[in-house]
Amino acid sequence: MKTIGLIGKNVGMTNISLDNGMNVSCTIINVNTCYIIQIKTIKNDGYSSIQIGSGEKNIKNFNKSLLGHFKKSGVSPKKKLLEIKGDFDENSYKIGQLINVSIFNVGDTVNVTGISKGKGFQGVVKRHKFSGVGERSHGQHNRLRSAGSIGAGSTPSKVFKGKKMAGRMGNNKVTIKNLKILKIDIDRNLLIIKGSVPGNKNSFLMIKKKIWN
Repeated sequence: MKTIGLIGKNVGMTNISLDNGMNVSCTIINVNTCYIIQIKTIKNDGYSSIQIGSGEKNIKNFNKSLLGHFKKSGVSPKKKLLEIKGDFDENSYKIGQLINVSIFNVGDTVNVTGISKGKGFQGVVKRHKFSGVGERSHGQHNRLRSAGSIGAGSTPSKVFKGKKMAGRMGNNKVTIKNLKILKIDIDRNLLIIKGSVPGNKNSFLMIKKKIWN
Protein backbone atom coordinates (compact mmCIF):
# COMPACT_ATOMS: atom_id res chain seq x y z
CA MET A 1 0.00 0.00 0.00
CA LYS A 2 1.17 3.53 -0.78
CA THR A 3 -0.29 7.02 -0.61
CA ILE A 4 -0.37 9.73 -3.23
CA GLY A 5 -1.54 13.27 -2.63
CA LEU A 6 -1.57 16.93 -3.56
CA ILE A 7 -1.84 20.33 -1.89
CA GLY A 8 -4.81 22.51 -2.87
CA LYS A 9 -6.78 25.60 -1.91
CA ASN A 10 -10.38 25.65 -0.79
CA VAL A 11 -12.29 27.69 -3.39
CA GLY A 12 -15.73 27.29 -1.82
CA MET A 13 -18.89 25.21 -1.97
CA THR A 14 -21.59 24.78 -4.60
CA ASN A 15 -24.31 22.37 -5.75
CA ILE A 16 -24.09 20.12 -8.78
CA SER A 17 -26.56 17.73 -10.40
CA LEU A 18 -25.64 14.07 -10.72
CA ASP A 19 -26.67 11.78 -13.56
CA ASN A 20 -29.57 10.45 -11.47
CA GLY A 21 -30.97 13.99 -11.10
CA MET A 22 -29.97 14.47 -7.46
CA ASN A 23 -28.44 17.75 -6.31
CA VAL A 24 -25.48 17.33 -3.95
CA SER A 25 -23.38 19.83 -2.06
CA CYS A 26 -19.71 19.74 -2.96
CA THR A 27 -16.45 21.60 -2.43
CA ILE A 28 -14.26 22.98 -5.20
CA ILE A 29 -10.53 22.62 -4.55
CA ASN A 30 -7.98 24.41 -6.69
CA VAL A 31 -4.97 22.13 -6.83
CA ASN A 32 -2.15 24.57 -7.39
CA THR A 33 0.88 23.47 -9.30
CA CYS A 34 2.66 21.03 -7.00
CA TYR A 35 6.33 20.23 -7.45
CA ILE A 36 8.41 17.40 -6.03
CA ILE A 37 10.96 19.01 -3.71
CA GLN A 38 12.69 15.94 -2.30
CA ILE A 39 12.75 12.17 -2.80
CA LYS A 40 13.81 9.93 0.09
CA THR A 41 14.84 6.31 -0.39
CA ILE A 42 15.27 3.38 1.96
CA LYS A 43 18.91 3.10 0.95
CA ASN A 44 19.83 6.70 1.83
CA ASP A 45 17.25 7.77 4.43
CA GLY A 46 15.87 4.58 5.96
CA TYR A 47 12.38 4.98 4.46
CA SER A 48 10.76 5.90 1.16
CA SER A 49 8.82 9.14 0.63
CA ILE A 50 8.38 12.15 -1.64
CA GLN A 51 8.03 15.77 -0.50
CA ILE A 52 5.65 18.03 -2.41
CA GLY A 53 5.61 21.85 -2.26
CA SER A 54 2.93 24.30 -3.36
CA GLY A 55 1.96 27.96 -2.96
CA GLU A 56 4.22 30.95 -3.48
CA LYS A 57 5.73 32.82 -0.53
CA ASN A 58 7.98 35.85 -0.24
CA ILE A 59 11.60 34.74 -0.25
CA LYS A 60 12.47 37.00 2.70
CA ASN A 61 10.35 34.81 4.98
CA PHE A 62 12.66 31.79 4.57
CA ASN A 63 15.85 31.03 6.47
CA LYS A 64 19.05 29.97 4.70
CA SER A 65 18.61 26.26 5.34
CA LEU A 66 15.17 26.23 3.68
CA LEU A 67 16.39 28.37 0.78
CA GLY A 68 19.19 25.86 0.23
CA HIS A 69 16.67 23.02 0.40
CA PHE A 70 14.57 24.54 -2.39
CA LYS A 71 17.63 25.58 -4.41
CA LYS A 72 18.80 21.97 -4.50
CA SER A 73 15.50 20.95 -6.11
CA GLY A 74 15.56 23.79 -8.63
CA VAL A 75 12.09 24.93 -7.53
CA SER A 76 11.14 28.36 -6.18
CA PRO A 77 10.37 28.45 -2.41
CA LYS A 78 6.92 27.09 -1.59
CA LYS A 79 4.55 28.05 1.20
CA LYS A 80 3.30 24.55 2.03
CA LEU A 81 5.15 21.26 2.13
CA LEU A 82 3.68 17.76 2.29
CA GLU A 83 5.65 14.56 2.79
CA ILE A 84 4.00 11.39 1.54
CA LYS A 85 5.43 8.10 2.74
CA GLY A 86 5.18 4.95 0.66
CA ASP A 87 7.00 2.50 -1.55
CA PHE A 88 7.54 4.70 -4.61
CA ASP A 89 9.14 3.73 -7.88
CA GLU A 90 12.25 5.91 -8.17
CA ASN A 91 11.95 5.95 -11.97
CA SER A 92 8.40 7.38 -11.85
CA TYR A 93 9.24 10.54 -9.91
CA LYS A 94 11.99 13.11 -10.32
CA ILE A 95 12.99 16.15 -8.25
CA GLY A 96 11.39 19.28 -9.74
CA GLN A 97 8.64 17.29 -11.46
CA LEU A 98 5.22 18.93 -11.76
CA ILE A 99 2.24 16.93 -10.45
CA ASN A 100 -1.38 17.83 -11.19
CA VAL A 101 -4.89 16.43 -10.66
CA SER A 102 -4.35 13.71 -13.27
CA ILE A 103 -3.10 11.40 -10.49
CA PHE A 104 -6.74 11.16 -9.30
CA ASN A 105 -9.77 9.62 -11.00
CA VAL A 106 -13.48 10.38 -10.79
CA GLY A 107 -15.00 8.15 -8.13
CA ASP A 108 -11.86 7.94 -5.98
CA THR A 109 -12.24 8.36 -2.24
CA VAL A 110 -9.74 10.71 -0.63
CA ASN A 111 -8.84 12.00 2.83
CA VAL A 112 -8.77 15.79 3.13
CA THR A 113 -6.76 17.45 5.90
CA GLY A 114 -6.93 21.14 6.83
CA ILE A 115 -7.01 23.62 9.71
CA SER A 116 -10.56 24.05 10.99
CA LYS A 117 -12.15 27.47 11.44
CA GLY A 118 -11.09 29.15 14.67
CA LYS A 119 -14.02 30.13 16.91
CA GLY A 120 -12.12 31.66 19.82
CA PHE A 121 -12.93 31.03 23.48
CA GLN A 122 -16.30 29.28 23.76
CA GLY A 123 -18.46 27.98 26.58
CA VAL A 124 -19.48 24.37 27.17
CA VAL A 125 -22.83 24.69 25.38
CA LYS A 126 -21.26 25.55 22.04
CA ARG A 127 -17.99 23.70 22.50
CA HIS A 128 -19.27 20.38 23.91
CA LYS A 129 -23.02 20.56 23.18
CA PHE A 130 -24.00 20.76 26.88
CA SER A 131 -27.64 21.62 27.53
CA GLY A 132 -26.94 23.98 30.42
CA VAL A 133 -28.21 23.74 34.00
CA GLY A 134 -31.89 23.94 33.10
CA GLU A 135 -34.80 26.34 33.03
CA ARG A 136 -34.54 29.72 34.68
CA SER A 137 -36.11 29.75 38.14
CA HIS A 138 -36.51 32.29 40.92
CA GLY A 139 -33.16 33.20 42.40
CA GLN A 140 -30.97 31.78 39.63
CA HIS A 141 -28.65 34.18 37.86
CA ASN A 142 -26.83 33.48 34.58
CA ARG A 143 -27.07 29.71 34.98
CA LEU A 144 -28.78 28.70 31.73
CA ARG A 145 -25.53 28.02 29.83
CA SER A 146 -23.39 27.04 32.81
CA ALA A 147 -21.30 23.88 33.00
CA GLY A 148 -22.56 23.02 36.46
CA SER A 149 -20.44 21.11 38.99
CA ILE A 150 -16.96 20.09 37.83
CA GLY A 151 -15.59 18.42 40.95
CA ALA A 152 -16.13 15.03 42.57
CA GLY A 153 -16.56 16.03 46.21
CA SER A 154 -13.94 15.95 48.95
CA THR A 155 -12.65 12.72 47.45
CA PRO A 156 -10.55 13.04 45.31
CA SER A 157 -10.66 16.85 45.86
CA LYS A 158 -9.53 17.68 42.35
CA VAL A 159 -10.74 18.10 38.80
CA PHE A 160 -9.69 15.23 36.56
CA LYS A 161 -7.63 15.91 33.46
CA GLY A 162 -9.64 15.93 30.25
CA LYS A 163 -12.77 17.36 31.86
CA LYS A 164 -14.98 19.01 29.25
CA MET A 165 -14.91 22.72 30.06
CA ALA A 166 -14.92 26.08 28.33
CA GLY A 167 -11.88 26.93 26.24
CA ARG A 168 -10.45 27.61 22.80
CA MET A 169 -12.51 26.05 20.03
CA GLY A 170 -11.46 25.32 16.46
CA ASN A 171 -8.18 26.14 14.71
CA ASN A 172 -7.14 22.48 14.90
CA LYS A 173 -5.79 20.05 12.33
CA VAL A 174 -8.77 18.03 11.11
CA THR A 175 -8.97 15.15 8.62
CA ILE A 176 -12.21 14.14 6.92
CA LYS A 177 -11.99 10.66 5.45
CA ASN A 178 -13.57 8.93 2.46
CA LEU A 179 -14.75 11.95 0.50
CA LYS A 180 -15.73 11.06 -3.06
CA ILE A 181 -14.34 12.88 -6.11
CA LEU A 182 -17.30 13.83 -8.32
CA LYS A 183 -15.55 15.73 -11.12
CA ILE A 184 -12.04 16.64 -12.26
CA ASP A 185 -11.12 19.63 -14.42
CA ILE A 186 -7.58 18.98 -15.62
CA ASP A 187 -7.34 22.19 -17.65
CA ARG A 188 -8.00 24.40 -14.62
CA ASN A 189 -6.55 21.98 -12.02
CA LEU A 190 -9.83 21.70 -10.10
CA LEU A 191 -11.17 18.88 -7.95
CA ILE A 192 -14.88 18.75 -7.10
CA ILE A 193 -15.37 16.69 -3.95
CA LYS A 194 -18.67 15.63 -2.40
CA GLY A 195 -19.37 17.22 0.99
CA SER A 196 -17.55 19.81 3.06
CA VAL A 197 -13.90 20.12 4.06
CA PRO A 198 -12.15 21.78 7.03
CA GLY A 199 -11.13 25.43 6.98
CA ASN A 200 -12.02 28.78 5.48
CA LYS A 201 -12.02 29.77 1.85
CA ASN A 202 -8.51 30.06 0.36
CA SER A 203 -7.08 27.86 3.12
CA PHE A 204 -4.63 25.12 2.18
CA LEU A 205 -5.77 21.49 2.10
CA MET A 206 -3.91 18.19 1.87
CA ILE A 207 -5.67 15.67 -0.40
CA LYS A 208 -4.47 12.07 -0.06
CA LYS A 209 -5.49 8.79 -1.66
CA LYS A 210 -4.35 5.32 -0.62
CA ILE A 211 -3.45 2.80 -3.29
CA TRP A 212 -3.65 -0.89 -2.43
CA ASN A 213 -1.19 -2.89 -4.51
